[in-house]
Amino acid sequence: MSNLLTTLVELQRLKRVERSGWSLRGLPNGTESVGAHSFGVAVTAMLLADVLVNKGIEIDVEKVIKTSLLHDWAEARVGDMPKTATEYFGAEVRRQAETTAFADITGPLQLGSIYRELYASYEHRDSLEARIVKAADVLDLLVQVLALERAGARGLEEFWSVAKNPNFQLEGIAKDIVDELLDALLKARGEVV
Repeated sequence: MSNLLTTLVELQRLKRVERSGWSLRGLPNGTESVGAHSFGVAVTAMLLADVLVNKGIEIDVEKVIKTSLLHDWAEARVGDMPKTATEYFGAEVRRQAETTAFADITGPLQLGSIYRELYASYEHRDSLEARIVKAADVLDLLVQVLALERAGARGLEEFWSVAKNPNFQLEGIAKDIVDELLDALLKARGEVV
């Protein structure tokens, strides 16, 4: 139990780790934490998965929810690295740092290997569940940007570029549902700015 408690205490940091993209654009501390973002991703992914199940698509909703909850655990150790950090360090260095941090966090857990498998699947986008979580990750970001712009924030245009040509590797009904949601977000944004 002490390993479980140690991990739980460490993951509490995510409630306080700021999403760095907001501060880099002049928004105040407290705009959004990694923990708040993970909650948004989990809700978005769950709703998308439930819609897919309702349309007859076979998807493991438990895997979707678990993956969305753990996809940013590494940030408890490495922080939320902005996109600009990747430009300086390189995508492979960033990926390796996050993978190592995730392995170190989950290593002491009895079921750590299960979490590492889910994380690896997410990073490689090798399942429908992983691709839905990636789409939810971006959708939650855009919902947050929309909320900030509705509250008066400006200068966040760069975040919208992903909505114009997303590559979530989704097909069929899953792609249609995500594309429809992206279109709705873009339309809602058009009413704000």
